[in-house]
Amino acid sequence: MPALLRSPRFAACALLAGLLVGSLTSLAAGPAALNWALLWGAGADADLARLVLLELRLPRLMAALCAGSLLAASGAALQALFQNPLAEPGLVGVSAGAALGAAGLLVLCPAVATAAALPVAAFFGALATAALIASIGLRSAAGDHGTLLLAGIAINAVAGAGIALLTYIASDSALRQLSFWLFGDLSRPTAGQLASGLPWMVLAAVCLWRLARGLNLLQLGPANALALGVRPQRLRNTVLIAVALGVGTAVALVGTIAFVGLVVPHLMRTWVGPDQRPLLPLSALAGANLLIWADLVARSVIAPAEIPAGVLTALLGGPFFLLMVWQRPS
Repeated sequence: MPALLRSPRFAACALLAGLLVGSLTSLAAGPAALNWALLWGAGADADLARLVLLELRLPRLMAALCAGSLLAASGAALQALFQNPLAEPGLVGVSAGAALGAAGLLVLCPAVATAAALPVAAFFGALATAALIASIGLRSAAGDHGTLLLAGIAINAVAGAGIALLTYIASDSALRQLSFWLFGDLSRPTAGQLASGLPWMVLAAVCLWRLARGLNLLQLGPANALALGVRPQRLRNTVLIAVALGVGTAVALVGTIAFVGLVVPHLMRTWVGPDQRPLLPLSALAGANLLIWADLVARSVIAPAEIPAGVLTALLGGPFFLLMVWQRPS
């Protein structure tokens, strides 16, 4: 690939163009075509057009943009932290921990399960899982990719069992909402929920971006990173908190959507290289692109019915993950 096409600036321009086209298509697509001219008019048709845009399609677009960018950036940060290209919030169990935290609050404490409280519960669930994964990662040998994956399988199984138990004891209203976390659904978030989660999403994104230099130096080894002014333990804890905050908020908004944090960072490293300074923001842009376009496909394949976005990303990401495992040297 020519050097110009591999430059971060070209990648950013290409991803921004894809994001713009995808966003406009997402706003216009649906069971009823959106007439843009009506948005500026008056009357019942104009009111209906504005209602569809502002209450249905714009929140859905913003949910895809925020969740996709946070999941992809979190995946890139985890892969750099553990020096493991297979680390991903869904595979290592962070997403499942976040879903268990949010589902537990919803079923066990429904009176306080507000739009503002759910991201907090999901954050603590994700943080507990991330701390467990970090302790396992510290005990495993350098370059041992299998240990984290086995731990992720166990954590996903335990979290899945917890969610199944909550489903069994949930009320009818809570049961309908629990199915939302199991499949990943972009149609559920409202403008109020997005507004409640926005401060946490911005905080997580800024923290991850500011940690890029430290993650670069960590690739040289803990001793060399310490000599260059990076405290590996503090960096590890900060990355895990930022990832838990980002993944927790994303899961609270749209449910568990797998493989975005695996596929996107891998493709972006192949495109622009391993430098975390451009890789983290470009992964966020690519993750937003992926989820927006995946949602468009999910809405179009069996229209007017819809496939949950999490199901579609799993169908795409599962074979990609198997290909990565197949191509790894023995």
